[in-house]
Amino acid sequence: MAERFERHKQPWNGEEAGKLRTLASKGKGLKEIAKALSRSEESTRDYAKANNIAIAKKR
Repeated sequence: MAERFERHKQPWNGEEAGKLRTLASKGKGLKEIAKALSRSEESTRDYAKANNIAIAKKR
């Protein structure tokens, strides 16, 4: 069953962007950041890439 995201297709706000930057700077992985923001991994990755935010690669 696919996971449902509360914020599907909603624009990003400043608080979410700040939280993304904070979590990324702490070395958190994409999956963990997306879950914390209630966003899909694809949305989180795309937003980070568009805003030059580096997300750690977790294996």
